[in-house]
Amino acid sequence: MPRGRYSLHDPHDHTPLAEEHFHCAPGPSGWRYVSQLTAPSGDHLGSVDLALDALGRPLRVELHTASWQVRGAALDGVTWVRTDPTGAHATEGNARAHAFTGSSPAFLVATTRLLRLTPSAPATRVRLVAFTDPVLAPRTVDQSWTLVGREAHATDNGPLTVDEYQVTALDTGERHTVHIAGDVVLAAPGIELEDLASPPSVFD
Repeated sequence: MPRGRYSLHDPHDHTPLAEEHFHCAPGPSGWRYVSQLTAPSGDHLGSVDLALDALGRPLRVELHTASWQVRGAALDGVTWVRTDPTGAHATEGNARAHAFTGSSPAFLVATTRLLRLTPSAPATRVRLVAFTDPVLAPRTVDQSWTLVGREAHATDNGPLTVDEYQVTALDTGERHTVHIAGDVVLAAPGIELEDLASPPSVFD
């Protein structure tokens, strides 16, 4: 069960935004990721709880910030409910999308579990509902993912396979690179892996 800490920063000016303390693990039904976010000041910012089924579809996503919370799942595309902390103001949403995304590294791993790309596969288009910080406002985004390389690196715990993905935002054409080993993001725009207490999980 990997445990560790990511630092999140603005990908443009590198302003520190948060630290995300996480643990995750595959299980009989798929994969689960749980994390707590803290501000650079040490204040609690929110939490992430994501569970995937064996095919990489979101069984459950639960996001919390100081002012909003979202619960969602794969249902008729994807369906979610966004509420304030008191639950007095709730809105339900639905979109013909494949899954969810957001600022947490968990969503990058989740997208790779959904797409199951191979190095020889062509670019694959995916539609996602993104929840933007800090108000968790939903918006639909279209991306193209390509697995451009796979390398094995020697470590004290045996070889570590690192996948390099190229991700393209189809509305702007902006491209970026994501490096993932198992269920841990090693590097991505705005994301740095600062600490890892145990090796990444190996998926079948």
